[in-house]
Amino acid sequence: MKALIFPGQGSQLVGMGSELYNNFNVVKNIFNEADNKLNYSISKIILDGPEDQLQLTKNTQPAILVVSYSIFKVLKDEFNFDFNQFKYFAGHSLGEYSALVCANALEFNDALYLLHERGKSMQNAVPVGHGSMIAVLGTKIDVIKKLIKDMNFQKGVCEIANDNAEGQVIISGDKKSIDSFQNYLKENKIKFIPLRVSAPFHCSLMQPAADAMKSIIDKINFKSPSTNIINNVTAGKESNPEKIKELLFKQIYSTVRWRESIINMSKESIQTFVEIGPGKVLTGMVKRTLKNVNCFSINTITDIKNLSNEFKK
Repeated sequence: MKALIFPGQGSQLVGMGSELYNNFNVVKNIFNEADNKLNYSISKIILDGPEDQLQLTKNTQPAILVVSYSIFKVLKDEFNFDFNQFKYFAGHSLGEYSALVCANALEFNDALYLLHERGKSMQNAVPVGHGSMIAVLGTKIDVIKKLIKDMNFQKGVCEIANDNAEGQVIISGDKKSIDSFQNYLKENKIKFIPLRVSAPFHCSLMQPAADAMKSIIDKINFKSPSTNIINNVTAGKESNPEKIKELLFKQIYSTVRWRESIINMSKESIQTFVEIGPGKVLTGMVKRTLKNVNCFSINTITDIKNLSNEFKK
């Protein structure tokens, strides 16, 4: 049994998707469609940069969707790849929008618009420099939860933003609280890495962004997905369009329960995970969490050919 997974923010790279863009008209059409929908050249930012423009959240989010959807369409239209053999689609944070598009639950144009607005709302929710995020490594999530509880942040925000993989948990909140937590981690000899981010994502500080997005999401037409979608908020599957909308709204300020999503899919006999989109971040997370599974990262024509040959065996 197989699952298709779609990356989120952090996987972006100037030039991503360029090989497919140069070789397939279907990809050129997707990039052009994105430019027309957003009324600026997101394709130029994706292909040529500059990097500081690609790193802006309002650009990063639709850009990753464009590349992920392009890879999906090349597999489907150019290589006649059969996606009926996949039991689940799942995406990490903004990747959930990519999953919904590829499962025919959301139009590509609508997803572009939503992600551009989502990126702007998330960026504007907290003034630059007021928020912070860190990755805590090699420590179980229950231990981290207890450490946060012990610190008793009554006035500040220090919350689990992403439960990414076994031994990789992202913490998000206001700068003062995160700095205090970093000192506490040092005292307890727990490894962590500060993250270069423009805002403290997936914590209660994002409530204004969620509120701004609710009316925008509500106006968009969603359909029941053609494939099971695992959502980030519950780490379970959801097919009701209205419930999907509600979960996308909640996702903005809630923990991304990716580790649990992967484990829940493995309990449903998923043994092969195929990541389509820039980078190999999710593949690494799956390998850290599960043993004895097959993982494929699809970025290039060679990757696609290798995957096709592998699935013919």
